Amino acid sequence: GFDNEQVRGSSFDNAQVYALTFTFNELATATDNFRDDCLLGEGGFGKVYKGWLERIQEVVAIKKLDLNGVQGNRDFFMEILFLGLLHHPNVVSLIGYCDDRDQRLLVYEYMPLRSLEDHLHGVSSEKMRLDWNIRMKIVAGVAKGLEYLHDTANPPVIYSDLKCSNILLDEEFNPKLSDFGSASLAPLCDDIRDSTRVMGTYGYCAPEYAKTGQLTVKSDVYSFGVVLLELISGRRAIDDSRSAGEHNLVSWARPLFSDRKEFPQMVDPMLNGRCPIQDLYQTIAIAAMCVQEKPTMRPRIADVVSALTYLSTNTQPQDPSSETERISI
Repeated sequence: GFDNEQVRGSSFDNAQVYALTFTFNELATATDNFRDDCLLGEGGFGKVYKGWLERIQEVVAIKKLDLNGVQGNRDFFMEILFLGLLHHPNVVSLIGYCDDRDQRLLVYEYMPLRSLEDHLHGVSSEKMRLDWNIRMKIVAGVAKGLEYLHDTANPPVIYSDLKCSNILLDEEFNPKLSDFGSASLAPLCDDIRDSTRVMGTYGYCAPEYAKTGQLTVKSDVYSFGVVLLELISGRRAIDDSRSAGEHNLVSWARPLFSDRKEFPQMVDPMLNGRCPIQDLYQTIAIAAMCVQEKPTMRPRIADVVSALTYLSTNTQPQDPSSETERISI
């Protein structure tokens, strides 16, 4: 079984991990025996359910790990270790876990607006809610979450699987990074060539990581650039339904970066041209820097945060009738 003490006492610059332990029965009761209508979603790790936990009087999200999954054990441990130690408004909170009778479950704060993926690439009615200001608020928050992992956490943490489906949203569209099963401590990563690990998601994965398995904080910056491009364009990181040459978002965007006249055609049609043109130019410039081929050319996430915070605090209320606020597409 999983040694609770081992998790509790793991030191991370002498910090202690504090997470509640739950019994399987408690979590089964919370989800009405994992009823289908409590299911929030599922992925390679297993299924996530919405539940009500009597003990803490709170609505929570409960992830039930698929124990046949290759990475099940390692990811379970890493998730508890990282989320038990990392506390930031843009990182999802781990409330506790269950390691009971061969059942492995993780309990998180409930995020009512689900994932950015759901809004950006889900049904169009969801997408309508993401105006330019909300998109800027989301990327600024994601960048702040990464800045905390890279510059404040000690030792620094490489998130390594940043993508729209791992960015969860609260009721006010504040983003939180979730799913730390593939995260790593930065100092240990200079020489990693661990082919048993699941690679970062195709389309979001930095070229040097895909080629060598080497992870650095700059790999996260690349993935951030891809997410930023998704928010600007409304396109998926990889979309096989598009014509040849447009499957990969970064490959499609790269030739357009060098000519400002091309910028308007990169904008999500759902925005109906409603975005401040100056902000658009600056946001595309940030994305272009983040997805540079060479890691050394990419900015530090702290510099990205400064640029985006400046943009998101200077965003004006949008008046559709004002021509300066519209771009022609």
